[in-house]
Order: sequence, then C-alpha cells, then structure tokens
Amino acid sequence: MLDMLPAFMVPFFTLQYPIDTPEVDFWPNASYYGTGPKDIYIVITCIAVMAIFRDFSRVCVLEPFARWKLTRDLDRRIAKREANGNGNGNGRALNGSAMGNGKANGIANGNGNGHAIHANGHALATPHSPKQTKRIHRSVLRFAEQGYQFIYYTLQWCYGFYVHRNLPTRVLDPTDVWLGYPHLPLAGPLKFYYLTQTAFYTHQILVLNAEAPRKDHYQMLAHHIITVALMGASYFLNFTRVGCLIMVIMDWCDIFFPLAKMTSYLSISQTLTDIIFGFWVLSWAVTRHVLFIFVMLSTYNDPPRFIKYEWAPERGWFVTTNTMRMFNVMLFALQILQIIWGTMIARIAWRVIAGTSGASDDRSDDEDDGSTEKKDE
Repeated sequence: MLDMLPAFMVPFFTLQYPIDTPEVDFWPNASYYGTGPKDIYIVITCIAVMAIFRDFSRVCVLEPFARWKLTRDLDRRIAKREANGNGNGNGRALNGSAMGNGKANGIANGNGNGHAIHANGHALATPHSPKQTKRIHRSVLRFAEQGYQFIYYTLQWCYGFYVHRNLPTRVLDPTDVWLGYPHLPLAGPLKFYYLTQTAFYTHQILVLNAEAPRKDHYQMLAHHIITVALMGASYFLNFTRVGCLIMVIMDWCDIFFPLAKMTSYLSISQTLTDIIFGFWVLSWAVTRHVLFIFVMLSTYNDPPRFIKYEWAPERGWFVTTNTMRMFNVMLFALQILQIIWGTMIARIAWRVIAGTSGASDDRSDDEDDGSTEKKDE
C-alpha cells in the first residue's frame, strides 16, 4: 500500500531512521530506529487521525447515545409527573363514560418509553422547555468530550503499560531509567508510543479552546505546553526511559476522571459517580503525588551518580548541568499545577465525605445552569 504513495508522503505513514536490530536483552524481535527531525511527520499524521477519531466518536457514537439517554429520562420524568397530576387533579372529575371512551379532555398517559400517548393511541411529542433543551445539549457535549478522553486514556495506558513491561525499569525504583544512557536505538513500539503521546498533547492544545471554557483553562494550557516540551526534549536528548515511566504513571488516573464525569452527565447514579470519583482521588494521590515525586527525586539525584556530564551529540550524549536543570524545572512546574488541582480535588472529596453534595467538578465551565432550570429538571 505504501508503494502507491508519492515518495514525499511515505514519511507520514512510516517510522523513520530504521537500523539493524542490535544485541539487546529486551524486545529482541522488534524493529529498531534512530531519532531525527523527520519523526515530526508521523506526529502530524497522528494528530490528524486523532482529530478525525475524536469527531467521529463524538458525533456518531457518544453524542447520539447521550442525547437518547437524557431525552428518554426527561420524557419519563415529565410523563410520570403529568400522570400523577392528572390522577390527583382530574381523575375524580371523569365520569364513567369519559373513562370508557378514553377521549375526555384529551387525557394522556405515558408509554414504556416515556412518550405521551393520546387516547386514540397516537404518540405525542413530550414538550421540553428551552432550559431543559439547553441543559440536555450541554450535557451531551460534555459527555462526548469526556467519552473521547476515556477511550484514549484507556487504550493508551494499556499500550504504555505494555511498553513499560518490556523496558528494564521499575516504578518504585526509577534508578534504572538512567543506567545505560544514551538509550539508543529505540524499539519500534517505544518510538511509536512516544510519538503518539506527543501528538495527543499537541492535539489537546489545538482543541482546548474548542471545548467549553473551564475555570482552569490557563492551567490546563500550561500543563499541555510543558508536557509537549518535556516529551520533545526527552525524545531528542535520549531520555526516553524516564519519559515512558512518567507517562504510564500519569495516564492511569486520567482513565477514571472522565469516567466519573460521564456517569455524572448521564445522571446514572450519584452513588456510582461517587465511587468512581473516590477511586480516582486515590489513584491521583498515589500517582501524581507519590510515584511522580519518586521520579522527580530520581531526576534530581541520580544522573550525577550514573551518567557522565558531557555534551557529545555525535554519540547521542546530551547530559549537562543546564540540561538536567531544565528537566527538573519543568517537572517541578508540573507538580505545582498538580498541587493546585489537588486542592480542588480535596475540596470536592471533603464535600462528598461530609455529605453536603455529591462528586462534581470544580473545574467545570463558568456557564451558570440556573436555579430555575434545576427545579424544572
């Protein structure tokens, strides 16, 4: 199939800089590659694929499902409320004849789908107020946004875990990520994982403003920019093992946050939302404020012990005091952002534990739902 493409298009669909498989003690059967500026081509392709998949999954799968679920639930509540109202207010006024022919005053009942049924058997559309329609539309969009995040992080974490299992590194003892530097060449699965992760966070920067604004818009933007800078620098400076370790640690809790929000937007069960939220809080605390700090401490303490500080690009060697200082500063900046979000998480968790409210996102958009709308719902 690649033979059918023009020569200038091939780098957009293949990993660049292939080399012969070296003698290694991991991934002996994998293809191996070097690194270079042409790797940006596959990143561009991945960004395009992610954009298409994001829109397809949202428009063709997630949004229709959420709209059907929320509309059905609202119709059922309206039908139930009207049935109760008719039973209490109008039921006694119906004489036997009216009840017999089923046509008096156009009394409507609810069918199994929650839609109104006229006495002659034809379905009537359940009326929705503008505020109800707006709220459903907003929840549908939010559900679809979080659904895409859930799908991506689930698939990518599983792939990242596979990559991590094939590397000689450990989560609780990150010392191994520095041994054997520079880590070249790269196994094909590792290289593809790194490039797809870079593409994802670059894509997130591009779509961040397309989503409804959130209170932490600038913090999230800063997070994505720092992440892309870290991944690009660690890739071309041959610190890929520590990069893979950080990504597989960070992605774990990102699976459960969108899942909790998805159940919340669909109003499936507040108890279920709280349970998923609680698991996410626990996983956030462990991965972002324990395991991530292990890596930060290793990045600060271990390179001087295991790597000779030298700038020799011809040998793939880019370890200097300024290089390591740059990585440490960016990792510290990420941790500061995570502490800011951690305070929001702690505030929500306290409300759940105290029973004052269920789990909700303090980072939600600034749009006011309106108290009247909530009463209507």
